[in-house]
Amino acid sequence: MVQELVTAGAVVLSCGAVYAMAAARVIKQYERGVVLRLGRLRSAIRPPGFTMIAPGFDRLRKVNMQIVTMPVPAQEGITRDNVTVRVDAVVYFKVVDPADAIIQVEDYRFAVSQMAQTSLRSIIGKSDLDDLLSNREKLNQGLELMIDSPAVGWGVHIDRVEIKDVSLPETMKRSMARQAEADRERRARVINADAELQASKKLAEAAAQMAETPSALQLRLLQTVMAVAAEKNSTLVLPIPVELLRFLERGQQEAPHPDGTRAAPEPRPADRPTDRPTDRPADRPAAAASAGMPELVEPTEPRAEPRPRREVRTETSPETVTRRRS
Repeated sequence: MVQELVTAGAVVLSCGAVYAMAAARVIKQYERGVVLRLGRLRSAIRPPGFTMIAPGFDRLRKVNMQIVTMPVPAQEGITRDNVTVRVDAVVYFKVVDPADAIIQVEDYRFAVSQMAQTSLRSIIGKSDLDDLLSNREKLNQGLELMIDSPAVGWGVHIDRVEIKDVSLPETMKRSMARQAEADRERRARVINADAELQASKKLAEAAAQMAETPSALQLRLLQTVMAVAAEKNSTLVLPIPVELLRFLERGQQEAPHPDGTRAAPEPRPADRPTDRPTDRPADRPAAAASAGMPELVEPTEPRAEPRPRREVRTETSPETVTRRRS
């Protein structure tokens, strides 16, 4: 009798150990447990640590509460300014309600992934190329709101959305490079022209200052000579002011002759006498008589009789042209 009781006790203990082992569950710190008893959700969410369930009646689902990093596959679309681009992004989200993540959606990871892809395509179609390249913060916020709105009902919170890369066609890249190069060249030319303007103003001020003190020009000339002579050059170039040459030219023209007279200035082309006679032969006797000079009689020479002229008509056009040949 005692032996039977011992055997029965051993069997009960064995069954209790097996039951305890089957009912025992361990939930990690970053997880939460959702229990379904006979298909119905238990309101109590199992915290991290050791917990027990009813084997055969309860089913425990563990939900990860960590932030999940999910890459969004590259999506190809056409922007609002008709440019074909490929954009990929990354989504950071976490589960805030384990019960809704299990009950409301079949697979919350797959649902978030599909929602992110469709939202990214929508953002591409509503944005310009310049916004995709430079104004990404605003696009990231808009994309986050588009994904987070339906995800709230799934017990999921979208923590952050980032656009990683924007792929452009090669032709568009070359066009943008040419545009940037032309813009830089334009700015370089504007800067160079501004520098020339400022330099010309400073040079004008310096010239006005040197005009008041002519010795400053000579000092500047000597400084230039010293700067050139400081280098190891075999040839020394001495710049001569143009004003000095003009001064020497005026002095040579106004220098007196040995007889005490000054050289007359060279007549201008308009003042030079012409080779053509100013009076006709018929007016010369009258002019001589009025001056009290004897009248000069030109020798008369027999003139040759002119040959008769003949007219030659040539028709080169509808009109008749007459040429006279002597």
